[in-house]
Amino acid sequence: MGGETAAETAFFARDAVTVAAALIGATLVVRGTAGRIVETEAYRRDDAASHSAMGPTRRNAAMFGAAGSAYVYRSYGIHWCLNVVCLPGEAVLLRALEPLAGLDLMASRRGNATPRALCSGPGKIGQALAIEPEDDGRPFGAPDFLIRTDEPVTEACLLRGPRIGISRAEDLPWRFGLGGSAFLSRRF
Repeated sequence: MGGETAAETAFFARDAVTVAAALIGATLVVRGTAGRIVETEAYRRDDAASHSAMGPTRRNAAMFGAAGSAYVYRSYGIHWCLNVVCLPGEAVLLRALEPLAGLDLMASRRGNATPRALCSGPGKIGQALAIEPEDDGRPFGAPDFLIRTDEPVTEACLLRGPRIGISRAEDLPWRFGLGGSAFLSRRF
């Protein structure tokens, strides 16, 4: 997997909407697994649905940390969700991956061997990649925790639509996906 390691550049030090679109097609590598990012959602500080909308707290402190680091939170008290920090108070939620490596490891963690079901949602990603609270604030860039921006996806292949699974600012078109991917969490 060639390509530049995104954390070694200013790739993430941009607004979350720009980064969310740019991450489509990038490769995420975490602890013996890898997947192509096929779906993201952007959350900005001025966004009523963002965890950072009310300012820094203990829970969202990583969102105000270094660009190119992880923001990890527990969703519905069950699943660990993985986000990428952008500008202060902004992050991109990783919603779906196309599994590329470590599928057996992902399947054992998920209890499901169907490739399409391994990482087709933020909670599934957290489980398949063994995301844990200790990853919160961890910078992407180590060999076992990195994002590679191999080849950007053309605008023609990029899907865009409203975010899902939220109750505020759900109409903003800040959900991005890879056109034609069978690994999306939901159709656009």
